[in-house]
Amino acid sequence: MNEYNFDKIVNRKGSNCFKWDQLKEIYGDDDLIPLWIADMDYEIAPEIVEAIKQRIEHQIYGYTFIPDSYYDAAINWFQKRFQWTVKKEWFEFAPGVVPGLNIIIGAYTKPGDDIIIQTPVFPPFAKLIKDNGCSVIENPLQKNGDRYEMDFENLEKIITPRTRLMILCSPHNPVGRVWTEEELNKLGEICIKHNILIVSDEIHADIVYKPNTHTVFSSINEEFAQNSIICTAPNKTFNIAGFKTANIIIPNEKLRKEYQIQADKLCIQAGSIPGDIAQEAAYSKGESWYQDLMEYLTNNLEFTMNFFEKRIPKIKVIPPEGTYLLWLDCEELNINEYQLSNFFIKECKILLNGGIMFGKEGKLFQRMNIATSRKVLQEALERIEKAVNKL
Repeated sequence: MNEYNFDKIVNRKGSNCFKWDQLKEIYGDDDLIPLWIADMDYEIAPEIVEAIKQRIEHQIYGYTFIPDSYYDAAINWFQKRFQWTVKKEWFEFAPGVVPGLNIIIGAYTKPGDDIIIQTPVFPPFAKLIKDNGCSVIENPLQKNGDRYEMDFENLEKIITPRTRLMILCSPHNPVGRVWTEEELNKLGEICIKHNILIVSDEIHADIVYKPNTHTVFSSINEEFAQNSIICTAPNKTFNIAGFKTANIIIPNEKLRKEYQIQADKLCIQAGSIPGDIAQEAAYSKGESWYQDLMEYLTNNLEFTMNFFEKRIPKIKVIPPEGTYLLWLDCEELNINEYQLSNFFIKECKILLNGGIMFGKEGKLFQRMNIATSRKVLQEALERIEKAVNKL
């Protein structure tokens, strides 16, 4: 019997929750079931809550520093989860992976440089690149049946003398791929050959479904470690995104110093008391909660895929190897990309992420967050079924 109750429906409205409280303001309808923003509708591990409570009861919240126990908890988690050995001095702080990526682009590129991304992909990648005056170079993933793969041949063709960085999404959001070590090796060799720094966003690394296993890019070999930056955080795994914390892990000393210079320019130098406490407690005391979470998400995934296959066969689910985000192929609905999101909002009363925001390859897709209670998930699927049957 599981120790934690993920079936519990928690009313998040009125908590300044973007996922639920912005429905009326943005979409004019607070009766939508929001399965869009990538956070979970589950109460966090009570061990995290208790650690924060104990610190709050001290009642003084002045300037602080990150203790060794914070690093030890993360290092032990990475070692156990991924057999990845990390040193304390490799850690740099960012108030989230996206701000960390912004620091990275500012540190290692100049306006006019090229940065490669693999679309369809997490939308902030392209925005950050453009905001820093760089050019977005797309190496679209190739859809092979119901599986996406990297296009290594095209990657070699699009590299120019101005190419400085490649942002890797691993596991990939939104298509759910967990890249194999063989794939990462091919990618790493190409980037070494062309002197391209790999920046790997691995925030979803813990959410991987058996029998798949996540390989941290820099763990493959020392050459890759010296030519990569790993961006990670406990935020997705433990549902603590609101604490604004992330770990930017840089084994290369020269690259690390350049990151520090850019972070100092932006006055980003330390975390917050609750964020530091939450991460340490998550990594040191959250193992049991995490294991129950993965069992629940696995069952949610099986339930959802079976529902689509048997009752909404016009929508095809790309089987995810990782993340709690599903990539839905809606081509058979015969609704164009301009009307697709409106169909889910107006007819299904469901809020998903429109696939077009991830790149032109996603124009007939939607992204669906299944990290909610089974009852809410079932209600959402039944709404979709009812609306699709009326088409």
